[in-house]
Amino acid sequence: MEKYMFRFAQEKDTALILQFIRELAEYEKLLDEVVATEEILKEWIFDKKKAEVIFVLEDGIEAGFALFFHNFSTFLGRSGIYLEDLYVKPQYRGKGYGKALLKKLAQTAVERGCGRLEWWCLDWNKPSIDFYLSLGAQPMEDWTVYRIAGSTLTELAK
Repeated sequence: MEKYMFRFAQEKDTALILQFIRELAEYEKLLDEVVATEEILKEWIFDKKKAEVIFVLEDGIEAGFALFFHNFSTFLGRSGIYLEDLYVKPQYRGKGYGKALLKKLAQTAVERGCGRLEWWCLDWNKPSIDFYLSLGAQPMEDWTVYRIAGSTLTELAK
């Protein structure tokens, strides 16, 4: 692995965060669903502090990122970390940066007293699934993800 380090994102990184989000969405074939803007990300990540971003850097250049936030487990009675996005740029893959980011998130979770680290993965993304399984991650069984968004969310809120 090349020489690397981590750093938490700062407000000046907003455009870079959006770039990583768009690259990940393109990889996932979901780029048309990205409506985030720099203004929205600045508000929610930095002003409202609803999420955090860690970059992994190779020789001072951002090679990958992880965007995460805290959730809460009533069964554990404590917070967890939910990993929303993990992405390593193609030219930096195969160097262990994805694993390094997950390890850094695990360390962050332990330091903060969290009870778990969890995320979702697209069913077709076999390379990522194999990678997660190799780390000891367990797929959740007997659980289905539900979502209400957009106009359905607005209607329900009335």
